[in-house]
Amino acid sequence: MGIRVIRSGLLTTIQDLGRFGFQKDGVIVSGAMDQFAHRIANILVGNEESEGALEMTLIGPTLVFEEDALIAICGGEFEASIDGHEVPLWRPILVKQGSVLTIGHCRVGCRAYLAVAGGFHLPKVMNSQSTYLLARIGGFQGRALEKGDVLLLREPGRKWDSLLFHKKTTVLPFIAMSWGISFELRAYFYESPKTIRVFRGAQFADFTTQSQEQFLTQPYKVTPQSNRMGYRLDGPSLKRKQSTEMVSEAVTFGTVQVPAEGKPIVLMTDRQTTGGYPKIAQVIAVDLPVLAQTRPGEQIVFRDISFEEAQRLYLQREFELKQCKKAIISKMGE
Repeated sequence: MGIRVIRSGLLTTIQDLGRFGFQKDGVIVSGAMDQFAHRIANILVGNEESEGALEMTLIGPTLVFEEDALIAICGGEFEASIDGHEVPLWRPILVKQGSVLTIGHCRVGCRAYLAVAGGFHLPKVMNSQSTYLLARIGGFQGRALEKGDVLLLREPGRKWDSLLFHKKTTVLPFIAMSWGISFELRAYFYESPKTIRVFRGAQFADFTTQSQEQFLTQPYKVTPQSNRMGYRLDGPSLKRKQSTEMVSEAVTFGTVQVPAEGKPIVLMTDRQTTGGYPKIAQVIAVDLPVLAQTRPGEQIVFRDISFEEAQRLYLQREFELKQCKKAIISKMGE
């Protein structure tokens, strides 16, 4: 019993919010690329926001539900259907036993997250279910999902009696709630080119004035060499005033490094624990989901803001999520 994989999709892994506390030992954080969509998906099914969920990239999987399950799919605009019936995203859905969920190509964005009420019955490695592909730890046997895999589910912490009642009265293979997350809250990755706000990095002043201006005004394209470890960008080459060696320093999600050839790299969730390249900027927390939903070939433009403004935007986003969570709990209790 659980969820059986019929088709695995392009890259489908289990991710939570990351594996923290082990970078000193050389173990990377990993975790969901778009943490906003990941958190919302878990909230919609009554889980803790940190619960492990399926992260799908560009092309999703086909899954058979061997038991009833409450799910939510949030993130990029993927094609999704259950037994041939179109399925809405960003809302709770009760899937009936025996139904087949097909998640196809992504039309807008890059990644989506499928959360299941109760979560997946998988062990934690170093306090996390996140899949670290290179080390083959976490997630489902430390790897991306494959055809034939069966994901066991844990018992939901909350029963959604209103959905279970409607299950008896519908002929469809699923029940979708009539409400969901507003477009205003989930339209963060539709802009093109995408504006990515940053504050200046520790070595910003080491770059020439021309390079500083180019970085903050000219568009950069995400190259096909990008992955969960980092986004390699193509655009104006950035030059330092003096070419000197650097001692490796700590890096984090969204750190923008500039190697010797001058093309920026934005570090993502599978980043290394330290970096020896100069850091020209740091992407603000609320724009990391925008970056995570940017696919190869798309353009981004960096814009400079203050650290204080970045903090204000972060607190505002957390307040919005808190209010959203309250509203969802209230709706599901009706």
